[in-house]
Amino acid sequence: MEAAEVSYSRSEYGGASEHTAGGKKTLREEEFMKKAMVAGGATVLLLITALARQGMIQAQQKGMSDEGGRVLALEKAWNHALEAKDAKALDMLLANTLVSVDIDGSVASKGEFLASIKAPDYKPAQVVTEQSSVQVYGNAAVVTGTFRVKGTENGKPYVRRERFTDTWIKINEAWQCVASQTTLIPSK
Repeated sequence: MEAAEVSYSRSEYGGASEHTAGGKKTLREEEFMKKAMVAGGATVLLLITALARQGMIQAQQKGMSDEGGRVLALEKAWNHALEAKDAKALDMLLANTLVSVDIDGSVASKGEFLASIKAPDYKPAQVVTEQSSVQVYGNAAVVTGTFRVKGTENGKPYVRRERFTDTWIKINEAWQCVASQTTLIPSK
């Protein structure tokens, strides 16, 4: 049996390589190929994971946008209930723990807020949301925007623009407003 001649030299990959008499076999090239295959497999796995994650995020965003749409529809229903002075409709939209901060800084509970809507001297003619956006955080949503309200109060006509922030919580599969804050936008 003949002994194979073995010599070591530097390869183009910067490390030692093994050459055999029967054919050129580079250990570094083999290692490089193995690492390249592992890296390629890892890259494919990362790509699949990223695509799956993107699909999940899109599904979650669609779900959030569906929920956001529901909350914005409730905001619109709130405006209609104010125009109609419909305390029963408002009662369904507002949580029992509602805290409402009005443009003058006064704070009202749900009962106090509903009583102010039913007051005979409060006569809203039009309540229109000019702009709004919603952010949904699981079972919570925050709506911010501006609205215009026109009517008479204490016999005096008024038109006001206000900024608002409403916080909604999903309670027993139904959205209810738990906090509402409005700020008067001074006329120019």
